[in-house]
Amino acid sequence: MPAQQLVLIAHNLRSSHNVGSLLRTADGLGVSKVILSGYTPYPLTSSDSRLPHLARKIDGQIVKTALGAEKLVTWEHQETIGPVISSLKAEGYKVYGLEQTADAIQLPEFSAPARLALIVGREVEGLEPEILDLCDGAVEIPMLGKKESFNVVQAAAMALYHCRYFKV
Repeated sequence: MPAQQLVLIAHNLRSSHNVGSLLRTADGLGVSKVILSGYTPYPLTSSDSRLPHLARKIDGQIVKTALGAEKLVTWEHQETIGPVISSLKAEGYKVYGLEQTADAIQLPEFSAPARLALIVGREVEGLEPEILDLCDGAVEIPMLGKKESFNVVQAAAMALYHCRYFKV
């Protein structure tokens, strides 16, 4: 396992396909754990409390893009994100939101700490301000085109790859 510890938090995503892709990306980049929080869909569990037909449907959608990564990556589902952030900070993680903010660090200048938890949020609206307030900071991917953002999976992949392989 790499010396650097990366945790990915996916908060309030709607798309099961994005979740599957994030799990596959996390596997490829050696992410220690993926935390799926809020209303983010999550794979089937042995003690699943969701209606069985809904849990199976969501699981099938995730599996379609995860291609087995849901069985390889350590993941968990948590309803609320505040305690997750507090717990990670208590374990020595620095928590950053991947979001466009006035004081965000541009990704090319970001030097990832040895223990980093990166939060990605809602596909259209991004992370809620109250979640950003709990973070140690924000990281932003510079945009060169006319669109204002990347798909959440592509953004997470770029940021995690940078954090894994580039030291500023």
